[in-house]
Amino acid sequence: MAESSVRELKSAESGRPFASVLVVRKVTGKTAANGNPFLSVELGDRTGSFSCTVFNDSPAFESLRGAAEGSVVRIEGKIDSYQGRLSPRLARAAALTPEELAAPDLIAHLVERSPEDPAVMAAECNAFVERIARPELRATVRVVLDELGDGFFAAPAAISMHHAYRHGLLEHTVHMARAAAALLPLYPEVDADLALAGILLHDTGKTIEYEGALATKRSRRGVLQGHVVLGYQLVRRAALKAKLDLELSERLEHIILSHQGELAWGAAALAATPEAVFVSMIDNLDARMGMVQQALRQASPEAEFSDRIAGLGGPLLTRRPPA
Repeated sequence: MAESSVRELKSAESGRPFASVLVVRKVTGKTAANGNPFLSVELGDRTGSFSCTVFNDSPAFESLRGAAEGSVVRIEGKIDSYQGRLSPRLARAAALTPEELAAPDLIAHLVERSPEDPAVMAAECNAFVERIARPELRATVRVVLDELGDGFFAAPAAISMHHAYRHGLLEHTVHMARAAAALLPLYPEVDADLALAGILLHDTGKTIEYEGALATKRSRRGVLQGHVVLGYQLVRRAALKAKLDLELSERLEHIILSHQGELAWGAAALAATPEAVFVSMIDNLDARMGMVQQALRQASPEAEFSDRIAGLGGPLLTRRPPA
C-alpha cells in the first residue's frame, strides 16, 4: 500500500484503507466514562496534522502509548471523521527502525518548512538590521542575532498557532519588517529605528522557549519563563553590551514586554508607546495572516472550507474568488 500524506488523507473517501509515515506530535492519556483508558494522539507531516482517538482495544494502543513526542511511526488504518474533521481509525502503529530513520529524504517528508527560501530571508533580515540608523540600537540588534546564530534562522514561531514550522520565526519576522517598511510613512509619530529594532527582536525568546527537531515542544525555561521574558533578558543584556542609551533601552524593552498585545495573551505589559502599539498590531496582523496562508497551502482541492483554525475562531473559506 502506497504511503499517503496528511493532505491526501484529508481528501480521501471515508472507509478507505491507508498507510502513512508520520511524526508523533502529542500523546495524551485519558480515561473514558466507563473507566477504560484511551489516547488522544496528534500525528503530522510537512503537509499538515490531525488528531485521533485510540482506544485500549486497538492494536495501535500499546505502540502509541509508549511513543515519545517527536518519534516517527508508520501507521495503518481506515479514513474516518469526527465533527467534520479527519479522525482515522488506526489498526496498526510501529516505530521506524534505525535504518528507516536514516533515510535521506525522511526529514523533508516529515518537517514542514517555510515556503520562502531561508537564505533569501536571512539576507533580507540582515538588510533590515542595517537600516537602523542609530549605531548603538543597530548594535543591540546585532548582538542578539549573533548570540542566537543559526538557531534564530531555523526556529519555528510557535508550536501550533502561526508560522509553526522550520524557519517560521524568520519568515514571521521578515514579513513584519516588510509590513513596517510599508506602513511607517503613514505614521510619522512612530520612531522608525525603535519600531524596526523591536520587530527584529520581539520574538527572539522563542529560540529558547521551543525545542525539538521533529515535533516542537516548550523547553524547561519556556515553561518557567516564556518567550516574552526570555526575549526581554536577551535584549537587556545586549543593550548593556552595546551601551545603548537608557531611554532607548527602556523603550525597546517595553516593545518586547508588550508585543503580545493583551495581558491575557501573554503580554507582560500593555503597549504604552507609539512604537509598542505599532509593533503589537503588526505582530497580530502577520500572525493571523500566517494562519490564513498556511491554511490555503494545506487546503484540499475538494473542500470549500479548512478545518477550524483556533487562532481565527473558526474555519477559513479556502476557495479563491472568481476572476
